[in-house]
Amino acid sequence: MADIVDQKTRSRMMSGIGGKNTKPELILRSALHSRGYRYRLHDRKLPGRPDIVMRGRNIAIFVHGCFWHRHENCRYATTPSTRPEFWTQKFERNVARDAEVVTTLLEMGWRVAIVWECGLKPAVFDNSLNLLLKWIENSDAGDACFMVPSKGQRLAD
Repeated sequence: MADIVDQKTRSRMMSGIGGKNTKPELILRSALHSRGYRYRLHDRKLPGRPDIVMRGRNIAIFVHGCFWHRHENCRYATTPSTRPEFWTQKFERNVARDAEVVTTLLEMGWRVAIVWECGLKPAVFDNSLNLLLKWIENSDAGDACFMVPSKGQRLAD
């Protein structure tokens, strides 16, 4: 399928996509704050600059977009039909970098949660939030790395 805008317009549109304060991130931050959780944002002292950091609990939370971070088996993790080799390489680099960051944080003694964009859709938000809150409160569970929804799990919306 051909792109509906010219290359210059598409480039401008793609360059405008930000990595901080995204809608899914704001939704999760608002929900956590309203439930009394306090946190810092985008801590530059930590690898990968996690979206939400709870220093007192040693928790780093990343809010990943399903498209950019390649949520496995997710309907939002599509691949553009134009320049597939470029996109494949880009996505592979993103996934590899994500894995390195999580490994480094775990080695530093941090607990890491990855909240996928599809888990913050209205139809599944309450369930995802409850899973995350349970994980935050249960530091003895042994789950140093946690994903909402689970990797490969497809949530309906």
